[in-house]
Amino acid sequence: MRLVIARCQVDYVGRLTAHLAMARRLLLVKADGSVLVHSDGGSYKPLNWMSPPCWLEERGADDIPEGAKALWVVTNKAGEELRITIEDIEHDSSHELGIDPGLVKDGVEAHLQVLLAEHVTTLGAGYTLVRREYMTAIGPVDLLCRDAGGATVAVEIKRRGEIDGVEQLTRYLELLNRDPLLAPVAGVFAAQQIKPQARTLAEDRGIRCLTLDYDALRGTESTEFRLF
Repeated sequence: MRLVIARCQVDYVGRLTAHLAMARRLLLVKADGSVLVHSDGGSYKPLNWMSPPCWLEERGADDIPEGAKALWVVTNKAGEELRITIEDIEHDSSHELGIDPGLVKDGVEAHLQVLLAEHVTTLGAGYTLVRREYMTAIGPVDLLCRDAGGATVAVEIKRRGEIDGVEQLTRYLELLNRDPLLAPVAGVFAAQQIKPQARTLAEDRGIRCLTLDYDALRGTESTEFRLF
């Protein structure tokens, strides 16, 4: 992973446009190719980013704007660009983090995965399970399934569905769709609760959202009062 602390301006050019004025920021370049721009606020979320597959090009002196020291152009497969104009670099280092052992899911989340695998038709009539924890180069997909028509479906399961979970599934789908034996691969984002922003992002990317009822999957009766 490369860590760069720099005074920079960031412009995103694609389906949407976004601009970050010149300021001191942290730039992360990960081994998977992703590039993230962070400030000192805003918690864990980057101000802007480019998800893999994407390519970082450090432009030559002839292309660098006047007054800048460097210009990074990050391009994805759709031709969208993240253009980072660097005025000054305070720190630039690279670190080998090695293979991450992966996130250990909490008890409820892990149990949801087991239950949904056992009751895979919750996803839809005719669904069948191919494998739990289907490994990719960046980690395991919770469930790999086939729908009634035989098409491949990747399922990411969360207790609480947030934007990070959608991004995670998006990365899995990008990798899985490179495999001609699996493609085309659709995505399902399944959680007990899905935040509106996460649902909007998922639907914009063609990912279906599914709200899970933990009690129903366990086969227990709800304790809520009913009219009938």
